[in-house]
Amino acid sequence: MIKVIFWDLDNTVLDFLLAEKNSLKAAFKALNLGQCTDEMVKTYSSINVKHWEMLERGEIKKKDVYRLRFIEFLKVIGKDADPLELNEYYERGICDTISFIENSYDIVASLRGKYKQYCVTNGRKDVQLDRLKISRLDKLFDGVFISDIIGYEKPSKEFFDYVLKQIIPCEKDEILIIGDSLTSDIRGGNNANIKCCWYNPNEKTKPDDIRIDYEIKSLTEIKSVLKEEEL
Repeated sequence: MIKVIFWDLDNTVLDFLLAEKNSLKAAFKALNLGQCTDEMVKTYSSINVKHWEMLERGEIKKKDVYRLRFIEFLKVIGKDADPLELNEYYERGICDTISFIENSYDIVASLRGKYKQYCVTNGRKDVQLDRLKISRLDKLFDGVFISDIIGYEKPSKEFFDYVLKQIIPCEKDEILIIGDSLTSDIRGGNNANIKCCWYNPNEKTKPDDIRIDYEIKSLTEIKSVLKEEEL
């Protein structure tokens, strides 16, 4: 029976891709870099994901993500700008777009008091804390764990070891992580030996090298998963 739920934040509860798009376009405008097309946004998004996955594998440090992703992006699109200045405009702009994935806020709210719910997220401390506050999710979660504060990123075992020491005492089979990222959330759940629910709205192919206990296409399926765990 599940007692604790770990929620990923980006693209599971909050729509990060929309925030990314709006913030990048606003940063271009602020720095007089011309029009940022939707195609440029797609290019950046792919580069960004690549660098975060490098971080998750321990190949680079987080500070390198912020710099290297924009160095590569600017080179690809042929723009001349300070990558760290562009990164700062972009990072702060993320907070200007708060959009929930499906009815995620209502789902988390409906489960409050029935389960202990924690936000487990990578990302920049100040940005993530601001987004949680603006969205009022900070009032719903029983706790928030951000990699910047912990000092380790998902999917590392160290990240989850820290979290497990901070939450209510429970068995690992009483914990469920819900997230969209196979490399961060689900791999992290595997590393922590807790139950894993993959949010897969785009019906990506299920890999063979990772344990997925539940797969959902809509967040509304969460309640069915939790009921199944009660049997």
